[in-house]
Amino acid sequence: MRGPQRPGPSADGNLPLELTAFVGRTAELGELARALESDRLVTVTGVGGVGKSRLAARAAAAAAPRDGVWRVELSAVRDPEFVEYAVVEALGLTDHTTRQPRRTLLDHLDGRRCLLLLDGYEHLVEGCAGLVAELLRRLPGLTVLAAGRRPLGVAGERLFPLAPLAVEEAVELFAERAERQGLQVGDRAEVREVCRRLDGIPLAVELAAGRLRVLSPGQILERLDDRFRLLTGGGRDGLPRHQTLRTAIGWSHELCTGAERLLWARLSVFAGTFDLEAAEYVCGGDGLPSESILDVLAELLAQSVVSREETAAGVRYRMLDTVRAYGGEWLAAAGDAGRLRRRHRDWFMGLATWCELDWFSPRQSEVAARVEAELPNLRAALDHCLTEPDEAHLGQYLAGSLWFHWAGCGRLSEGRRWLELSLGLDSLYPRSRLKALWVLGYVAILQGDAVAALAALQECREQAELAADPTALAYAEHRTGCLALVTDDMARAETLLRSALGRYREIGELNSNVLMGQVELAMARAFLGDLPEAVRLCEDVRRVCEDHGERWARSYALYVLAYAAWRNGDPAAARELLTDCLGHAHGFHDLLGSVLSVELLALVTATEGDPAEAAVLQGAAGRMWASVGLPLFGSAHYNAPHELCEATARRALGGERYAECVRQGALLDGEAAVARALDGSGERPLDALPTPRGPVRRREDGAGMRKPAASPTRKGGETTG
Repeated sequence: MRGPQRPGPSADGNLPLELTAFVGRTAELGELARALESDRLVTVTGVGGVGKSRLAARAAAAAAPRDGVWRVELSAVRDPEFVEYAVVEALGLTDHTTRQPRRTLLDHLDGRRCLLLLDGYEHLVEGCAGLVAELLRRLPGLTVLAAGRRPLGVAGERLFPLAPLAVEEAVELFAERAERQGLQVGDRAEVREVCRRLDGIPLAVELAAGRLRVLSPGQILERLDDRFRLLTGGGRDGLPRHQTLRTAIGWSHELCTGAERLLWARLSVFAGTFDLEAAEYVCGGDGLPSESILDVLAELLAQSVVSREETAAGVRYRMLDTVRAYGGEWLAAAGDAGRLRRRHRDWFMGLATWCELDWFSPRQSEVAARVEAELPNLRAALDHCLTEPDEAHLGQYLAGSLWFHWAGCGRLSEGRRWLELSLGLDSLYPRSRLKALWVLGYVAILQGDAVAALAALQECREQAELAADPTALAYAEHRTGCLALVTDDMARAETLLRSALGRYREIGELNSNVLMGQVELAMARAFLGDLPEAVRLCEDVRRVCEDHGERWARSYALYVLAYAAWRNGDPAAARELLTDCLGHAHGFHDLLGSVLSVELLALVTATEGDPAEAAVLQGAAGRMWASVGLPLFGSAHYNAPHELCEATARRALGGERYAECVRQGALLDGEAAVARALDGSGERPLDALPTPRGPVRRREDGAGMRKPAASPTRKGGETTG
């Protein structure tokens, strides 16, 4: 994920699929655009493979409402409960509060004029319908464009049935697909007949054209004729179009070699996209050697059964839903679906374990990108664990192992939901449950939910003592100390954090969590007035982080060092430290780290003599806090810099001018706020700034990117279920 990648406002730019290329459709595009001008809910319906997604995406991009267009891809979402999370994700929203995703959406979209494109919702109609109905009722500036095989059934819905391509349009598509392969179509009359027999369904035409490397149009026509006669008794009258598509897919399937058919079926277990390594592990063996996967996959690519995508996480592959469903039926018929789902689960359990270890390394950005790209598959693996008998402990372990993604990459709400679901099931493996408990406590702290955090951490500590699990005990104590820190109990925080750090040393634990514990201890010492000790602790963290290439915990150490520099009368040093801190926190989608940095930068700006800009930054931070939860945790210590900045700016500007500057800052979204804070002057245009969100910006001096001298020591109880 470049850094963590999220869908942007360009609907068309979010459609990497090459199948069902957009050919013709000019009239339909114009008609759909007009429908979007007059109706707030328009649903494009039609048979699978007819081009609903591409037409809807083009229409959405052309609509260009004032506040943007977002495409929500729902085909990989299996549980209706997670529809709202998918929409939040598509909008790129990071919310650390305990608010439900629907509340987050309503608050964010209130007063905006925008368009949501919901794509591939057929299996989630009830969940989507309820959400759409409420959003449209509460948000007068919202338009929804849906693309699926059936209506949503919401009041006011305007249906836009999409017919297949006309014969000449289908011929054009066939020819375009041939040209991409460096081939000529030959006899246009034969091609025209092929397209006619395929009823002009774009996906069916693409699949047929994908055979041009080995078959002429005439041979394709002959084979289609045989296939149709077999399925319809020789009659073409009344052949339903959905049967035509199924026929075309089945014909393409029959022309595949045995290995190609086997891989097609096995690939159907993936949700969303997948990479070669995952395909080799999950699909290899038992009649399909792993070393043959690449060559077989290449054949499926050539036949348009699979498409290839260049992503920030590397080259990935995708199957269209219709093609995947066909393969899934064959997998189930072969009685192999259960085994493949278990292999899929095992691969992504292993991936999560490896990524958790690799988070403490120079590869943090790559890890964040990989996990973001694999979220649909990780969700599928979690769902499998939580619905299969006797696998609750695996779900607990998997949800716990992804702590770095939930806490470090802005997915607290979803992470908490998976953790709570897994902990709601009985498990005979205490270590997995203990891990999920301390991670749940950590997530709840970051959401400002002290009651839930304390309950989870107390249970974790009690059960860890009973199970004699020193690792879980250390984490429970650490996070309880963190809770004391954000609730202003500094003496208890220091006691617990020092004890936890001692336990970590005893068991040889060293990772980002351990370093965060030391940063939190430094915060406690700083709030108690011991700046030299706070600086010593954080300089030690910074040194270890740079030795290991760690940047997430390092950013929090820089925050404390910046606070100390400001307290010591060096605002220039504080600004430099905070700029580095904010760039990395924002790059990881760490909203808490970002807003803390902006708050302190506001105070530094006021100290430097620019109270107006300081007030603007405070306004921007105020908007960001709405997605974090209770501002500054309600902590007097964390809130002190904010109050001092406000008092300084009000005194210099007067109450009316101060309030106006705050309102100006509150108009900035997260991207603009961070860009302005990083600029430092408020004058340089935003498009001239480096983009901190997405790729984590690398410093030219290589700080934080050194190769680790040695792998961190890990205890078995922390990485095994």
